[in-house]
Amino acid sequence: MTAQDGRPELGRVLMTVDAVGGVWRYGLDLALGLRSKGVETVFAAFGPRPSSEQVREAESIGSFVWLDAPLDWLVEDEEALKQVPRLLDDLIERENIDLVHLNLPSQAVGLETSVPVVVVSHSCVVTWFAAVRGQTVPNEWQWQFRLNYRGFDRADAVLSPSHSHAAMLRRAYGPIDGLQVVYNASRVAARSRDKEDFVFAAARWWDDGKNGVILDAAAGQIKWPLVMAGACHGPNGQYLPIRNAVHSGELAHTDAMAMMARAAIVASPSVYEPFGLVALEAARSGSALVLADIPTYGELWDGAALFADPREPRAFVDAINRLSRDVSLRTTLAEEGLVRSEKYSLEAQADAVMALYLRLLSANRPALTAAE
Repeated sequence: MTAQDGRPELGRVLMTVDAVGGVWRYGLDLALGLRSKGVETVFAAFGPRPSSEQVREAESIGSFVWLDAPLDWLVEDEEALKQVPRLLDDLIERENIDLVHLNLPSQAVGLETSVPVVVVSHSCVVTWFAAVRGQTVPNEWQWQFRLNYRGFDRADAVLSPSHSHAAMLRRAYGPIDGLQVVYNASRVAARSRDKEDFVFAAARWWDDGKNGVILDAAAGQIKWPLVMAGACHGPNGQYLPIRNAVHSGELAHTDAMAMMARAAIVASPSVYEPFGLVALEAARSGSALVLADIPTYGELWDGAALFADPREPRAFVDAINRLSRDVSLRTTLAEEGLVRSEKYSLEAQADAVMALYLRLLSANRPALTAAE
C-alpha cells in the first residue's frame, strides 16, 4: 500500500501472540499503540487456547484468530512445528497483510510471503540456559538453537526488548543482521496512591528463571507479609512449592494490577529477564522496587530501585526490610520509579516500531514493484 506522495502506507499487521506468558500483554499493548497510528492488527494466537476473557480483550483492539499449532518451547522436536509456516502464509494472504510481526523467531522459518517480516526475541531456551544454568543449551534442545538462528536469518529485522538481552543473543548466536532494541511498554495507568504494608511479587513461579525459591526462602524473615501471585505448576510437569510466602494463586491481569496498586513494595528475584514487565507495571503503580541484581534490571532501573543478589535470600530480606522501615527511602524510590517508567511508554514503543515498519516497507517496495 502506497500513499499518493509515494511514501509507504501501513494498513494491516499480522502479529503472533500466545496466552501463556508476557507476549500476550506485549502484543496487545503494542497493537493498541499502533491503532492510534491507523494500523489494524490481526492477532494470530499459537499454543494453548486463550480464555474467553483474553479473546474479548484481543477483539477489542484488533482481529483475532487462534491457530491450533504449538509454541516451540512446548514441544520436543522441530517436527511438531512443521505446519506453522503454512498456517501463517495462508493467513497472510487471506487477511491481505502488509507486514508480519512474529513474537517467536522460529515462526519465521519456512515462510514464503513477500511482505516484510519482523521477529522479536522476548526470550529463548538458549539464553535461558546461559543465564539460569550457566551452560550451553543441552543436546536435546540444540534444534531450538538451529531454528532460532534460521528465524533470525529469515527476518528483515530482529527486535530485542533491552540492550542486555541483545548482548546475550549475540553471545549465544553470533552476529544477527538487523538486530535493534525497542524497549517494551505498559498501558498500566501511572498513579501514586496510599499504599498498604505488604510486598507483592508476580511471575510464573514454576520457571526456574523467575527464581521463586529464593524469594520464598526470604519470606520467613521479611517483616511484612509477602504475597506471591502466579502459577506454581508448569506445562511440562515443573513445580515450585511456596511454603513461606502467601500464595494467591494465578490471578487475572486486572486482579494482579489491583493488588500491585495496593502494595508498597514489589519484588522480582528473576535471574533471567530480557525486559521484566512486572517491574515496569509496579513502577507505573507507584510501588517501590526491589529487584534482582542482573544486567537487564540494572540497565532499566539503576537509580530507581534497590538491588539484591538473586542467589542469596538474605539479600532480599535485607533490602525489603530496609524499605519497610524507611518511609522516606520507600517514597523516593517509588517516585523515581514512576518517573523512569515514562521512558517506557506506549507512545515511545509505538513510535519506534512504526518507524521500523515504514523503513522496511520502503525497502521492500522496489522488490514488489519489480515482481509486479
